[in-house]
Amino acid sequence: MSEHELAMVGTPCEIMAASKLQHYTDSPIDVKIGLFCMENFSYKYFVNLLKEYDLTMDDIERFRIEKGYVFLLLKNKEKVRIPLSIARNVIRKNCNICVELTSETSDISVGSIGSNSEWSTIIIRTQKGEKIVDGAVKQKYIKAKELTESQFKLLNKIAENKKNKNLELIEEREFLARPVLYQRDISDKSIVNEISESNFLDLKTNVIDVGACVLCGACEYICPDNLITIADAKPRKKGKCPKECHACFAVCPRTFSPEKLRNDSTKPLGDYIKVLTVKSLKHTHGQDGTVVTTLLDFLISNEIVTEALIVDKKETLAWNPYAKITNDVDEIVESEGTKYSVCPVFKPLRKLKEDVN
Repeated sequence: MSEHELAMVGTPCEIMAASKLQHYTDSPIDVKIGLFCMENFSYKYFVNLLKEYDLTMDDIERFRIEKGYVFLLLKNKEKVRIPLSIARNVIRKNCNICVELTSETSDISVGSIGSNSEWSTIIIRTQKGEKIVDGAVKQKYIKAKELTESQFKLLNKIAENKKNKNLELIEEREFLARPVLYQRDISDKSIVNEISESNFLDLKTNVIDVGACVLCGACEYICPDNLITIADAKPRKKGKCPKECHACFAVCPRTFSPEKLRNDSTKPLGDYIKVLTVKSLKHTHGQDGTVVTTLLDFLISNEIVTEALIVDKKETLAWNPYAKITNDVDEIVESEGTKYSVCPVFKPLRKLKEDVN
């Protein structure tokens, strides 16, 4: 896969899966741009919530969350707002065991928390990420400045609140004998031993059946015999796993995390080099400063990566996102904006793998 070097955009759980793919496999993912994420919504429960507002999913053109509300831009151009305190009743249950707000294993994390309107907050975490941001500033793709002390405190507080709240929920969950493997503090040697004895049945028992699956599709992508498919909102397997294959269990973001990828509960933002507030100088019609789109433009235009793995939505279906690989900057611009529903983000990598083989 050396001919493909991808930039990926994803939520914390998807970025964790990408990090585990890099850790355990020869992954085509080279640059990880992580998003700030509080939670995603259950499609089924959100449909029921919309009935209270005399709406259906087909009425919605775009979602957006800010300032304590879920804003729905309808196809008739009307805007409906739902208090986030109500919308949180329909979040996906696996989001309750996520202890990171800011995609801590990414190269660059991006979100709106802490920044002014039309700006984005970015957290630079790796030397690779720092080089990308510095290059984008130098070539005038973006402009950047330091967060104020109050802006940084707000970001840190919100990240800490999410982490502490969900650590409590994890403790309650494990009291009910529902394991949360990725939070286990065990050595890499012990993890290797656990993986060597685990396959899809163990993934099903410890992740899928207890409502911890994030539907990222890493298991579907990595299965060497194409036995796993995401269908009816969960991974399903047809056929018998090869005796020596443990790939799906290894790369799942909700199984054991290697020590270098593990979340540190004492660091609300994880490890990082610097935190900045940033605005695009090239794209002006996107969300929160259009920084993710602009960084992808910079990466592709400068041939730092060959393609981008992004999530788009069907033109008339805001609630039905899908993943795709593209090197077309215009397509990337068209796909801007946050999607508040999940999709198997790694699915396009499967075709990439088949094409290479």
